[in-house]
Amino acid sequence: MDIYSKKQKWKFTLLGFAIIIGISSIFVTNRLVKQLKNEERKKIELWAHATKHLVSITGEGDYSLAIKVISENSNIPVILVDECDSILEHRNFNYYSKVDSILLKLRLIKKKEITKSYLRSELIEIRSGEEIPIEINIIGDKQWIYYKDSALLYQLRYYPIYQLGFIGLFMFIAYFMFSASRNSEQNKVWAGMAKETAHQIGTPLSSLMAWVELLKDKEGTESMVFEMDKDIKRLETITDRFSKIGSKSVLRETDVVQLISQSVEYLKSRMPVNTLFTLDFPNKKIIIPVNSILLEWVVENLVKNAVDAMKGKGEIKISITENANNLILNIADTGGGIDRSILKNIFKPGVTSKKRGWGLGLSLSKRIVEQYHKGSIFVMQSKKGVGTTFCIHLPKNLNSTAS
Repeated sequence: MDIYSKKQKWKFTLLGFAIIIGISSIFVTNRLVKQLKNEERKKIELWAHATKHLVSITGEGDYSLAIKVISENSNIPVILVDECDSILEHRNFNYYSKVDSILLKLRLIKKKEITKSYLRSELIEIRSGEEIPIEINIIGDKQWIYYKDSALLYQLRYYPIYQLGFIGLFMFIAYFMFSASRNSEQNKVWAGMAKETAHQIGTPLSSLMAWVELLKDKEGTESMVFEMDKDIKRLETITDRFSKIGSKSVLRETDVVQLISQSVEYLKSRMPVNTLFTLDFPNKKIIIPVNSILLEWVVENLVKNAVDAMKGKGEIKISITENANNLILNIADTGGGIDRSILKNIFKPGVTSKKRGWGLGLSLSKRIVEQYHKGSIFVMQSKKGVGTTFCIHLPKNLNSTAS
């Protein structure tokens, strides 16, 4: 649980840093946009004064400075309008779409003339905005200069959105690839651990089987040998379970009602005497493709967890039902329930409510049900002081997925 908590803290820390970076980027860019906007306003005012000065010069005055100021405005779109609302002059309006601009550069289309209707629509758009026109007085006639943001300023305003979008996309792809790689590594670790466990158990198991055969020849040991033989067969089953983790799943048509009945009967004799089992199974066969050894392991894990939750005293209800597509197995206990803080992550490795638990049983059960049987397992309900119900859906058809 401690490992998972640290993992969650790292996630929230990184998310916090990402949010701070995003907000900072937007804040700095907006501040820069405002500064550039003020600079463009000053340039337009200077352009207006230059225009007024150029008109007012008489005789052999110096035109060069005014002409230079006017000609240097190569990026801010402006429209000069008189008192009759007639458009007198305009600069830096792009009449072409991005596609047309490319085609024009490639000389695939002819240059278009900017029409009055286009300028009029631009003027209406500028007036609907927040920009205040600059008024100039030329020889007693009032004129107004309307302007809008340059293409550079427009692009800069939306730059943080594009930037954060690309960064977010990159992080999503990187996280997806990292998760896939991590899951692959985890699968290899699971498989390696399981096979090594099977190998380690196999050595003393062979020796135990030999000793049991010797005991069978002695009188008065029949009942003891019978029970020992059952436990050794159980050890063989456990070894077989571990050897199958990481191997290709082999599913065979099996009567699941009979399979789970036998598994529960074995567990009953090895559970505390104060544990009551209530079974609700249909009086018919339900044959679906399963791996018997692995499915028994899932049932055993859930039953043992239920007994631990009840501290050896309580009732375990196991029911089997079906619908058109799935077999439905419910295992309910009357224990203390699962703490809300871990309920959402109960199937993750390392997450456990037990003081000495490893947090692997439910994680293994989830792998077996979902990866090997293409089914689903989830907590149907869990209440403090009432108990917990686990639900397993197993598809009846190998080509379908349990829902």
